[in-house]
Amino acid sequence: MLNKFLPVLATLLFKLVGSLPLVVVQALGWCAGWLTWRLPGRYKRLAAANLKQAFPESTAQTLRAAMLSSGQLIYEMPFWWTRRDDAFLNTKLTCDNWQQFDEALALGKGVILLSPHAGCFELLGPVYSSRYRSTVLFRPPRIEWLQDWIIQMRSRPQLTMAPANQTGVRTLVKTLLRGNTVGILPDQVPPEGEGVWAPFFGKPAYTMTLVQRLQKLSGATIFILGAKRNGLGQGYTLKYKKLEHPLPDDGLAAATIINQEMEAMIAQMPEQYLWGYNRYKPPKNKKTQERAESA
Repeated sequence: MLNKFLPVLATLLFKLVGSLPLVVVQALGWCAGWLTWRLPGRYKRLAAANLKQAFPESTAQTLRAAMLSSGQLIYEMPFWWTRRDDAFLNTKLTCDNWQQFDEALALGKGVILLSPHAGCFELLGPVYSSRYRSTVLFRPPRIEWLQDWIIQMRSRPQLTMAPANQTGVRTLVKTLLRGNTVGILPDQVPPEGEGVWAPFFGKPAYTMTLVQRLQKLSGATIFILGAKRNGLGQGYTLKYKKLEHPLPDDGLAAATIINQEMEAMIAQMPEQYLWGYNRYKPPKNKKTQERAESA
């Protein structure tokens, strides 16, 4: 009974927040981030350590801005998840060259979009899929109703959600072989056996090898993306880079290149990265991860 009630309640709350003007949503998120900044906590400590690891010359103001940005992202999620007006979405994200994606997809080998957890990455899927059929990989939560609810909320006519498991990976492969687009956030720690230890801002971080395997299989073009927040209610700017050369066959070399590209994108908006994520943690045992996902 509770599993039927909770999705309805979550949907109502998200639609309530999503009905507000963007400037109000971002202001509420700013306040939430400010509280996180002012109060002691693990997230703040980890964010401070990771920011200093990446940018030793960063100041307390940069950390504060990053904490405010993380609050805004949380409140932006229901705004973008509940909006279904593609024309409205496209007015909020400025891109000066959609043609490059047309040209890459015209090759028939698919496109792989990679984005760090920076800026408003939640907007990338809805806007991109308003133009091109896409599948986005996501890490499913352990709670079954929440996983089903996330898929329902984030899916769109041209956007499919694929859980980060064997079934989801097969969906990504099928998407690319059909010449369509997949989206991945590669700055997450994959399960044990599915990554390599590659440098990330000068410190070893367990990094997925999935991207290299997908590109080798399909020959897809890779783009690095980021949606930089312009200011309260002022929309976002799409930052992008096309990788001109295929990733090397060596898993470590490929992961190192991907991390370098993530670093370069984050450097364009360091105050908008989720520094509180434990990027350097050891991977979970694969069997433990599979049991947790099936629980």
